[in-house]
Amino acid sequence: MQRSVSDPPRPEGIARFRAGWGQRSLLTVDTEEEFDWDAPFSPSEHSLDHIGRLAKFQQFCEGIGVSPVYLIDWPVAASPLAAEILGDAVKSGKAEIGIQLHPWVNPPHEEEVNAYNSYAGNLPLALEREKFMRLKDKIEENFHVEPMIYRAGRYGLGPNSVAMLREAGIAIDSSVRTKFDYRPGHGPDYRATPLVPYWLDEPQGVLELPLTSVFWGIMRRQGDLLQPLVDRYPHLGGILSKLSLLERISLTPEGISVEEALRGIDIALDDGLPILVLSFHSPSLVPGNTPYVRTEEDLDRFYDWWRTIYSYLDKRGTAPTSVAEIIRSVEI
Repeated sequence: MQRSVSDPPRPEGIARFRAGWGQRSLLTVDTEEEFDWDAPFSPSEHSLDHIGRLAKFQQFCEGIGVSPVYLIDWPVAASPLAAEILGDAVKSGKAEIGIQLHPWVNPPHEEEVNAYNSYAGNLPLALEREKFMRLKDKIEENFHVEPMIYRAGRYGLGPNSVAMLREAGIAIDSSVRTKFDYRPGHGPDYRATPLVPYWLDEPQGVLELPLTSVFWGIMRRQGDLLQPLVDRYPHLGGILSKLSLLERISLTPEGISVEEALRGIDIALDDGLPILVLSFHSPSLVPGNTPYVRTEEDLDRFYDWWRTIYSYLDKRGTAPTSVAEIIRSVEI
């Protein structure tokens, strides 16, 4: 039975893992084109100048023993350079490829390009499916791999998305950003969804791996009630954070300091979360592409963030995992 993507699962819908699984971490990379985040959505105003930097990042990941999951959208899927850079790592099991759908740059271009339609799940079923299948086919053609994980661009799952993934044989979705409400921008509301992995449909078919976001602070147990006020009055969030009362922490170097992320990791692990899902956008690998990495010094701090995080996860006994290992280890 398919549920709304905003609904919490029933207790039997929470995923369970084989004995000895413990706690693991998964690094996901939203591997996408560069575009002006403040400009209207455009099917053509973008570039791929940062793709060459994926080689350095992949080498960095191999050096710290992490196998990243590159969630690739249409411009990257069609890039021979991206396939050349990532191909050997994928073949050797040192990286994995998944799907990320940005509707506005993905053929067929039949819809009006606007904020509402930037969420793939808002599109008519036939158009969402056609865009998705063309992207999946392009990835398989150019990267010679069958992707098993999906993330909707802008976290935009919709009422037809899960059935589409199941039909296409996609085992895992990672579009849900727990504790975030995207309704003001025409997207989904994920405030009621859990952090633990769960089945999006029943009986088990598509496994959801939510991106990890936690509340920290004295009032973190009231975070779900207070966050709507913070969303409405952003200055309130700064006040609550400074007073150590409440802070929403996502496991990403984009806008989250390493000190904040370490607090978030402690909360997630102490709460028993079996998989921590970390993420960032690939254009951040070149200064100036995103608001989070403006200078070379920012980029140095970006890499130091990852070094510190994975060193700490190792100390906490949390090993890196992969999509393939998760699929093998989840109990059906």
